[in-house]
Amino acid sequence: MRRRKLLATAGAAAALGVSGCLGAIGMDEHEASPAGVEQAVREETGYEQTNVEELVVERTVDAVSEDITVTNYLTEHEKAVDLGPIGSPRAAAFIVLTSPQITLVGREFNPIAEMSAEELIGMIEADFDRINNAELVSEGEATVLGQETTEALFEAEAQVGGVPIDLNVHITESVRTTSDHLVTVGVYPVQLESQEADNIAALVGGIVEEIA
Repeated sequence: MRRRKLLATAGAAAALGVSGCLGAIGMDEHEASPAGVEQAVREETGYEQTNVEELVVERTVDAVSEDITVTNYLTEHEKAVDLGPIGSPRAAAFIVLTSPQITLVGREFNPIAEMSAEELIGMIEADFDRINNAELVSEGEATVLGQETTEALFEAEAQVGGVPIDLNVHITESVRTTSDHLVTVGVYPVQLESQEADNIAALVGGIVEEIA
C-alpha cells in the first residue's frame, strides 16, 4: 500500500491555500506534530505502531518570490489478522494524519479542516494500492480528543496477496489538536467486523497528541 500521496495531497492543498496571503507577510512555514494512540490501547487491540512519516510540501508564490512549506505527519499502526487460506497478512491498519492549523484574521487556510468523509475517502482511494469502489455504508458520531465529529463507514474492494477481499474503512472527519487538524482512518477486512470494529473504536478513543 502507498500512503505518501495522502500526505502529499493534504500538504499541497494546504500550501496552495495559504500561498496567496501568508507568504507575503512572512508566515511561510507550517509544521504539524505527529499524534498517535495510547500504548495501553495499542496493546489491548493488537495494533502495532509501525511508522511515523513526515512529508514536507513546498510551493513557490511567484508574486512575492516566497516559498510556502507545509509539513504533515502520518502515524501508521498495523495488525496481522487471520484470513484463512490467505494466511495472516497485516490487513488491518489504523492511521492518524495531522496537518497544521493555518489561520489568519479568522480564516482557515487548510482545506483538511472542512473536508467531508466522502472527500477524504477519495484521497485514500488515490493513495492505497488496490483499494477501489468505496461506497458509504453509514455515518455516525465519534469522540476524538474530547471533540464530537462525524465518523463514516465505507465498504471498499481490495486485494490481499492477490486475492480479492472487501474492506471496511472507518474515517473520522477533522478535529483540532493544540495546533493541528487530525483525521483518523481504520481499515480491516469486512469478515472481521465483529472484532475489529470495536478495536477501531478503541483506537479512535485512545488518540493522544504526543506519540509515546
